[in-house]
Amino acid sequence: MCADWTKSAWRSKPRVQMPDYPDAQGLEEVEGKLASYPPLVFAGEARRLRQELAEASEGRAFLLQGGDCAESFAEFRADNIRDTFKVMLQMAVVLTFGARCPVVKIGRMAGQFAKPRSAGTETIGGVELPSYRGDIINGFDFTAEARVPDPNRMLQAYTQAAATLNLLRAFSQGGFADINRVHSWTLDFTAGEEGYAEYRELADRISESLEFMTAAGVNGSNSDALHRVNYYTSHEALLLEYEEALCRVDSTTGIPIAGSGHMLWIGDRTRQVDGAHVEFCRGVQNPIGLKCGPSITESDLLRLIDKLNPKNEAGRLTLIARFGAGQVGEHLPRLIRAVEREGRKVLWSCDPMHGNTIKSETGYKTRPFERVLREVREFFAIHAAEGTIPGGVHFEMTGRDVTECTGGVRAVTDETLSDRYHTACDPRLNASQSLELAFLVADMLHNRLRAQRAAV
Repeated sequence: MCADWTKSAWRSKPRVQMPDYPDAQGLEEVEGKLASYPPLVFAGEARRLRQELAEASEGRAFLLQGGDCAESFAEFRADNIRDTFKVMLQMAVVLTFGARCPVVKIGRMAGQFAKPRSAGTETIGGVELPSYRGDIINGFDFTAEARVPDPNRMLQAYTQAAATLNLLRAFSQGGFADINRVHSWTLDFTAGEEGYAEYRELADRISESLEFMTAAGVNGSNSDALHRVNYYTSHEALLLEYEEALCRVDSTTGIPIAGSGHMLWIGDRTRQVDGAHVEFCRGVQNPIGLKCGPSITESDLLRLIDKLNPKNEAGRLTLIARFGAGQVGEHLPRLIRAVEREGRKVLWSCDPMHGNTIKSETGYKTRPFERVLREVREFFAIHAAEGTIPGGVHFEMTGRDVTECTGGVRAVTDETLSDRYHTACDPRLNASQSLELAFLVADMLHNRLRAQRAAV
């Protein structure tokens, strides 16, 4: 992307939220091994994703990005991958019907192993230890031994990511993603559930559309678009030793590609314009996401946009807004106006998770469903007022029946959070809450479409 860039240039820049490895030689050996391994993703896939994101930035597609807060070594199972992929497909079908346009599907999977933390240490029972920073860095157990950064964890992360991608490619291309199969799961979800009447009505309308297509001779056996899907992976590019080791030069273009995932994003804590994370991401051809929280200024945002997308190419940069319910109106309009005033090409996406984390009365960290929904509604309303495009949503979610976020039709309460609270870091929407949210977002997209048609 940049003639003055090298994949190791980040090492001369200020670094934050990254571990200091006590075993320098061990780290060097691991980096060398990773550098000799095949990349996990390929340049042609990343370029195709950029094209699809460019369509979303123009309102001709919609981005659905979702998955784990932090992938776990201990919870690595084929069923868990399948279940999250399955719910993402269901959400995508519902959103496609509401938006009347393709949905770009990106999982927070096959690489989301590292997490930034608000403090470098944590204290339990009077004992202070380094914070858990994700399985790729150190262990979750609250012991001094587990919390030491271990470079060999990168090798395990690579192996797990490769296996996850292998399964996702099989699911997305081998018939599991057939639209009629996916919709049958959604019909089962809405059947006989109290409070699901409006969702069932929309599901029935999707059924009628699919029946019409079948009657017209369009089905999964003669249309790949109904039988297969493009599915991409993404993660926060936090551990730069791992990212550098998997960076390759694309043989067809001569441009570097981050081989660790199709899309990388820069977190709200690591978006320093002259910092290490921005330096690495500016040089690879992958689509890049940038988390935008309440502290970002208009001038800093424009500087970051120019550094990460100097050619102002559509599909290159996604701005992921994460302010918290009730705060979107204070921050998002000023950022939208700055971007529009300068003519910058970006895709706007809403992350309603990270600004809505609270501690429940029972002591569990949680995210109320109602606050998540409110932030999404505010995001759509502000884009409608500004005349700009709400291009996507970004959820922390799982296909499992966890009890980590409160609320939803199948209500999780403060008292039931402890029943199945399995996250290694932040609370996730469960399968039911995720699909319910998709129905509600689909309604927002449909209302936006009707308003556009009425204005013509």
